Amino acid sequence: MDVTEVDVAFVKPKDGLIGFASVVLDDQLYLSGIAIHTRLAGSGYRLTYPTRRVGETQFSLFHPIRKPVGFAIERAIVEKVKNVMSKRDVGHGRFDAGSTAF
Repeated sequence: MDVTEVDVAFVKPKDGLIGFASVVLDDQLYLSGIAIHTRLAGSGYRLTYPTRRVGETQFSLFHPIRKPVGFAIERAIVEKVKNVMSKRDVGHGRFDAGSTAF
């Protein structure tokens, strides 16, 4: 399974959350609402997948079942985040306004 598209929407950082990602798998399946957080200990990023609460029960909307798929999604999103961050305009503290499509 290949990650064929990645889009990242950055938010004002709060409690480690820096943005949300959407991915397309094999040009066939669109998944959105994947939260991007800075790692609690050390450098790097971690992902959390969307859930919904119904009463006292929390349901996972989707998440990778197999590790290789999870690693492929994580690798593609982290690569996209690093790519966008490297284009930051250091002189003004702004991001390049270019497209964030992968």
